[in-house]
Amino acid sequence: MTDLSSEKIHEEVQKRYGRIADEFKLDVQPASCCADTVDNTCCGNDDSQYDALFSNLYSSDTSWLPEDVTGLSLGCGDPITLAQLEAGQTVLDLGSGGGIDCFMAARQVGPGGHVIGVDMTPAMLEKARRNQEKIGLTNVEFREGQIEDLPVADETIDVIISNCVINLSPDKTAVFREAYRVLKPGGRIAVSDMVTQGHFTAAERANMAAWTGCITGAEDVAVYMDMMRAAGFTEILVRDKAAPDVAVGNVTAHTGTAKVFSARVTAVKPQGE
Repeated sequence: MTDLSSEKIHEEVQKRYGRIADEFKLDVQPASCCADTVDNTCCGNDDSQYDALFSNLYSSDTSWLPEDVTGLSLGCGDPITLAQLEAGQTVLDLGSGGGIDCFMAARQVGPGGHVIGVDMTPAMLEKARRNQEKIGLTNVEFREGQIEDLPVADETIDVIISNCVINLSPDKTAVFREAYRVLKPGGRIAVSDMVTQGHFTAAERANMAAWTGCITGAEDVAVYMDMMRAAGFTEILVRDKAAPDVAVGNVTAHTGTAKVFSARVTAVKPQGE
């Protein structure tokens, strides 16, 4: 059975996304968070299911971005629209990858705002910084680090975004604790992530190809919300991207094989905390 230590998971995730960054070419299919996995469950088993989860993600205009930014998007949703960013805000992107969400956020918060992207994969950080030079945005910076131990000062962030990354973490409790720490009182988290209804078995979780492909690292939605609540977040709301008008409940009634879906997750750090 695969070693499921945090160190091993970080190593495998970094290895996989480093390879994606190094091997990315514009003349092939754009990279996705679940490409090259052994079990393509998170993408579905046919093109229509794939398109529903990973195509046409953004409602905002992306035409101004170079193809080597949009082509390296590894997300499963649109945290930019979800976040409803305002001019002058400071934004943190957890697992910033090639930088697409950072660049879109930077444009929305304007020159008076600031965007920080944190990623643990050097190859992705290199891609993001090169992309930044091409685009010419000066209100963005990229920092190397793990989302379970953010290189960000306490209470300095207005909004946290993330796109299909938290599911990759071996310690989501730490991720939400760190997110809470760096947010200002009244700050918000708005992320797209893979979650489940139901639970994966230990054997399924031990499949590193599936974990690093945004599948078996995904947590049951009720557990996910409990971890956010334990960190201190309030007004927690989870919606299925495929049915955005319906809130997913705290209690999972689903039985059998875990059902994976792309979720829109929002929450608030209360004022006075």
